[in-house]
Amino acid sequence: MCVVGLSRDPAKIARRIPAYMATKGFDVVPINPYADRILGKEAYPRLSDFPDPTDIVVVFRPSAEAGAIVREAAARPEAPAIWLQDGIVAHPEVQDARSQGLVVVQDLCSYRVLRALLPL
Repeated sequence: MCVVGLSRDPAKIARRIPAYMATKGFDVVPINPYADRILGKEAYPRLSDFPDPTDIVVVFRPSAEAGAIVREAAARPEAPAIWLQDGIVAHPEVQDARSQGLVVVQDLCSYRVLRALLPL
């Protein structure tokens, strides 16, 4: 799972949610141009810099930046699912990605969904 916008700041939600996901067994890959390592893992400046396949791209960036990230994720050869966190939308790009057959979620908190699905 690549997390675009994973924060260096432990107090931010863009760090706390990915950290929670890591405790639940998700392999969290940080995508952040201002960090070398986050959560003990190598950070990559951009999604396109991550050389391996990923099953899902989780986005913690503002809506104004989300469309470009959706396009970049949709262009990956492995066609990952794309998840835009609560309050983040990119309607035209999400529709385009869905028309390509990708699973895309927008404006929904992954933490709330995981808490509902996974045991404590």
